[in-house]
Amino acid sequence: MDGAELQAVVRLKAEGLPAVVWEQPFGPEWEVYKVRGKVFALLTALRASPVVILKSDPGEAVALREAYPEITPGYHMNKRHWITLAPGGALEEELVEDLVDESYRLVVAKLPRRQRPVDTATFGVRAPQGRVGG
Repeated sequence: MDGAELQAVVRLKAEGLPAVVWEQPFGPEWEVYKVRGKVFALLTALRASPVVILKSDPGEAVALREAYPEITPGYHMNKRHWITLAPGGALEEELVEDLVDESYRLVVAKLPRRQRPVDTATFGVRAPQGRVGG
């Protein structure tokens, strides 16, 4: 997936999530997606290459960085809780969408319960593959 495709997948996924707002508070070179005022996705370019920065569970972030050379610690963010996705071979659309969902869920989970636009216990959980109806 090239950089333009990577950012397009993130934009489409983020814009479809409940209570999401798109802003450019750091200038036109940064796109920021927020839920209830809290950042969960940033899009920019590093050394002229489009990248995406997402929140991640610290343990999951380590595993992702070990599995994918395109995933590195979060640029200009807490390196333990954020990851940067760069264009590259192994990243697939479904993985990127799942990472956006997880970033959103992690941020929503920290909101006061009455402000949460989704139930974080069930949000983003994919139905098991296989037969329907037993």
